[in-house]
Amino acid sequence: MGAFSPIGPGSTTALLLWGRALRDFGDGFVAVLLPVYLLALGLSAFEVGVIATTALLGSALLTLAIGLVGGRHDHRRLLLAAAGLMIASGVAFAVIDDFALLLVVAFAGTVNPSAGSVSVFVPLEHAVLARDVAERDRTKTFARYSLIGALAAALGALAAAAPDHAATLGIGRLAAIKAMFVLYAALGLAGSLLYARIPPRPPAPHGPRPAPLGPSRAIVVKLAALFSLDAFAGGFVVQSLLALWLFQRFDLSLTAAGLFFFWAGVLSAFSFPVAAWLSRRIGLINTMVFTHIPSSLCLIGAAVAPSLAVALALLLARAALSQMDVPTRSSYVMAVVTEAERPAAASFTAVPRSLAAAASPALAAALFAASLQAWPLFLCGGLKILYDLLLLVQFRHLKPPEER
Repeated sequence: MGAFSPIGPGSTTALLLWGRALRDFGDGFVAVLLPVYLLALGLSAFEVGVIATTALLGSALLTLAIGLVGGRHDHRRLLLAAAGLMIASGVAFAVIDDFALLLVVAFAGTVNPSAGSVSVFVPLEHAVLARDVAERDRTKTFARYSLIGALAAALGALAAAAPDHAATLGIGRLAAIKAMFVLYAALGLAGSLLYARIPPRPPAPHGPRPAPLGPSRAIVVKLAALFSLDAFAGGFVVQSLLALWLFQRFDLSLTAAGLFFFWAGVLSAFSFPVAAWLSRRIGLINTMVFTHIPSSLCLIGAAVAPSLAVALALLLARAALSQMDVPTRSSYVMAVVTEAERPAAASFTAVPRSLAAAASPALAAALFAASLQAWPLFLCGGLKILYDLLLLVQFRHLKPPEER
């Protein structure tokens, strides 16, 4: 498989990796705790889905704004602004219990119900990483970036069990969950200290500002459309809703859910270096497609599983396969556009993903409310298989530089 090359502790790449780790640790426990917290505040399952949809929609619009300005402004300053928003989001969720105000915070903040790579930070970090490494190391670097984030998210999911054990310290469960949102804000502060050490980008030369997308516009539009289908499918089973399904279908405890999402995150994490190794042998597109389809079949199987053990086994198998397209997808987008287009390409492929993903949690919540709990899993798996087949047909002949 090949070992990852070492990275200097003070390098730009190392700073981004540590920043990703802190952020994903917070996202990991927030995604599990969010439905529990909102239900404890007296909200319905449908309202939980609406807040998840609102959070994803707000993230999409923020990411769009980053795509429009990211090519002209210092990425370090934009990352610091995003970290400030993360701090504010954690504090606001800890002190607000009104549904309407929570909707506002979810829309304007960074709370992530998917515990994945749907974030305003992502296009900025992708552009900086792609600029900081050689082409031959790009996929390997993105695999490392995804690996560290997934391991941190897995540990975060494990930490979501902390409120269940708070009673031994005389702390109420709701107060303990609020404290976890304060911890989320503290992680944003720690991330801002890391981003502050990233060297500033040299100022752009004076003259007419180039369009965010130029010669690669058609490629980016096609990829964005396909990624949107994938994200719309994934929105039916974002981590918060998958946790809700496990709670309602099998009466899973918060501790058991945290343990399950921890191991799912570990399996996802170690699939990333496997994806980098596999992509060097069969190509980025083939790696994305031929690992994704079996994972979708496992999800469909979990929807009809006769017992908790079978369902968890299938979901863990899905976790080991479903995220192998993450580093390969990021690397592919950065490879098939010009360097000047990279911030816009990362954003314009992420924004439609976020918008599409924002639509489906509310639909999934409506299916939950109609006692059709298995249907979100069916829809997610079936639509993802359709996406994989379309991606293979459209892009199997467009190779990144290292595959030509």
